[in-house]
Amino acid sequence: MRPVPEEQPDDRTVRLVRAAQRGDTLAMAELLDVLAPYVGRVCAPIALSHGADAAQETLVAVFKSLRTLRDPAALRGWVRAIAVREAIRTAHRAARTVPADLSALPARGDPQLSADIRDVLDRLSPEHRAVLMLRDVEGLDERTAAALLGVRTGTVKSRLHRARDTFRKAWTS
Repeated sequence: MRPVPEEQPDDRTVRLVRAAQRGDTLAMAELLDVLAPYVGRVCAPIALSHGADAAQETLVAVFKSLRTLRDPAALRGWVRAIAVREAIRTAHRAARTVPADLSALPARGDPQLSADIRDVLDRLSPEHRAVLMLRDVEGLDERTAAALLGVRTGTVKSRLHRARDTFRKAWTS
C-alpha cells in the first residue's frame, strides 16, 4: 500500500469549519459529509469490525470539540488524532467483551486476500494496528505518529517493528 499524502484543506473546507464553529447546522452537515469517509479510512484498520463504531465516536468527539480547533487548516491532522484515539479505545473495549479466536490463521494463497489481511490484522493489538496504519498507510514519520499516539518516538519504532514482525509471521504461517 502506498502512503496517503496529507491533504491540505481547500478554501471551502476552511469556510465550512469556521461556519460550523459558529453553529451553522448546514455547514456542520456538509463538514460531516467531507469528514466521514476520511474518518472511516482511519478507524477501519485499527478497530476492524468495530470501525464504524469508532468512526461514529470520532465524529461525535470532533463536533463536540470543533469550537476548540484554532486553525481550520489543521483540520485533517486534528481529526486523525481523534480518530486514532477513538479507534484504539473502541478496539480495546471490544476486545474485553469478545474473546479472540486464534485457532486458525488464513491459508497461504487463499483467494480472499482482503479477508486474510483483516484476519491477520485482527491478531494484532489496537496499538500495533494504529502504528501500522499511521506509518504504512498514512505515511507519517515516527515523530508525528508518536505525537498522535501520545508516546515516545522509540515506542513507535519498537511497536512498528513488533507489529510488522507479528504480521509477517502470521501471514507466512
